[in-house]
Amino acid sequence: MTESERVPAERKRRRPTSSGVVLSADLIVDTACQLIDAEGAGAFTVRKLGAALGADPSAVYRYFRNTEDLLLALADRLIGESMAGFAPSGDWAADLRDFGLRAYRSALRHPQIAVFSTVRVTGRPHEQRAVDTGIGLLLEAGFDEATAVRHYHALVDTVLGHAALDAAFLRLAPAQRAADEDAWQAAYAGLPEDAYPSLQRVRDHLPLMSGTAVEAALDLLVAALRASSAGASSSGASGASG
Repeated sequence: MTESERVPAERKRRRPTSSGVVLSADLIVDTACQLIDAEGAGAFTVRKLGAALGADPSAVYRYFRNTEDLLLALADRLIGESMAGFAPSGDWAADLRDFGLRAYRSALRHPQIAVFSTVRVTGRPHEQRAVDTGIGLLLEAGFDEATAVRHYHALVDTVLGHAALDAAFLRLAPAQRAADEDAWQAAYAGLPEDAYPSLQRVRDHLPLMSGTAVEAALDLLVAALRASSAGASSSGASGASG
């Protein structure tokens, strides 16, 4: 079911606005995305959306039941963007890594939308397809049904957690971002070695802390999944031969 199919058919008639634009669910979502990218989720209102569309704000409700319905459609759009062009290679572990990075990068392209999109369940077609794909890769790896769901949960929460954290960093003022990045050298380099021996030992590498850790986290998780899958396969083979 698409976003527009959630609204009764009699309320979905495609009428031109006063500016001559023919409204559609996709156009509304596109315009909402542009507004939130530019101004932030906190500043978004249906009144502003109507002005950007050249339509009375009430026209939005012919396609979406309320603002929450619209925002969930927008969150689902980002999931669709992340899955565009995804094609399994046959290596389930590599595909899971790609799957996770796609979700992360889609959120970071729209950090203002990631404020809410990373913490909501849309229950819509793009999300449903993504969940089916991710769990399918884990079933392909040989995990049983319950384990596949648990591992998928861990993967998605890891990726979206990093996306939410890094999106929040991108929403800081430039001066704040620069201060945080500089602090790894300015605030840590001069600490006394007797009080902070470990920090002194790694001080030349501390600037790494200012970058994203999503790929490192994904690599650790996928490596653990690979090892767990191999171990499960070996146990199964041993049991069968016994």
